[in-house]
Amino acid sequence: MTIKVFGHKSPDTDSTGSPLIWAWYLSEVRGQPAEAKLLGEPNTEAAFVLQKWGVEKPEIISDVSADDKVVIVDTNNPAELPASINDADIIQIIDHHKLAGGLETRAPIDITIKPLACTATIMHNLMGPNESRMTDQIKGLMLSCILSDTLEFRSPTTTDQDKALAETLAKELGIDLSAYASEMFEAKSDVSAFSDAELLRMDSKEYAVGDTKFRVSVLETTAPKIVLDRKASLMETMGTVAQEDGVDQVLLFVVDILNEEATLLVPNELVKTVAEKSFDAQVDGDTVVLPGVMSRKKQIIPSLKV
Repeated sequence: MTIKVFGHKSPDTDSTGSPLIWAWYLSEVRGQPAEAKLLGEPNTEAAFVLQKWGVEKPEIISDVSADDKVVIVDTNNPAELPASINDADIIQIIDHHKLAGGLETRAPIDITIKPLACTATIMHNLMGPNESRMTDQIKGLMLSCILSDTLEFRSPTTTDQDKALAETLAKELGIDLSAYASEMFEAKSDVSAFSDAELLRMDSKEYAVGDTKFRVSVLETTAPKIVLDRKASLMETMGTVAQEDGVDQVLLFVVDILNEEATLLVPNELVKTVAEKSFDAQVDGDTVVLPGVMSRKKQIIPSLKV
């Protein structure tokens, strides 16, 4: 049986590249037939990375069944996975997020969750000496995942291990690391083709603070003005997205990669309270700038208060 390898429902570069990396490893190194899958359309940066390295976009699936063997990467949260995930035969989880709980398995499984910036870095560790068998395509995907998740080492989630591996991969591939990162971020910043609802869901995760449920959306960009020029329509659409997704509020953080800060859109009193309690911010208007805030995982989610 072919193993399905996939990440979360909002495929960024890590959740697009890491399934491809691990499906290659399972198939080519361990002799276990595996295929990468996606749970949605990859974002613009991930699509650029696939094209850059000549990799075909994996099939997009909407659900899994009891007949499927699956490996979950870059998440362990059932809310970010197919509705029938607990019916499938989960055989492995590789992740770098906090343990969410709620997944059920048929038997003891192989779980690796490490405090590294990128799932692909963990995969490199798991490969051991077999990392020498990686093709340039796989190396390119791995490098891309690390640069994306670390924002070229600007993110506070970055570890020495992530950075050292990225530098080694760039050298082996003969790539100027900073120039390539700039290409990736430029692709990520091109959001002109997306509707407001698509932008709010593009890189988002559901998270509850007490009885209040949020969709926490992050848009990382080198051109924040493009997004902020749409703030009125984005804030108007937040209510529709929240209602459709069964959450109380959408929080949108526009991360300025170059200036290393985030702008939070403030459409109502609830978000104003969240900003002031969570980030000790003074809110005057419909946006608030949060200096140094770059990471949802390390700086945003752990700070949220209502």
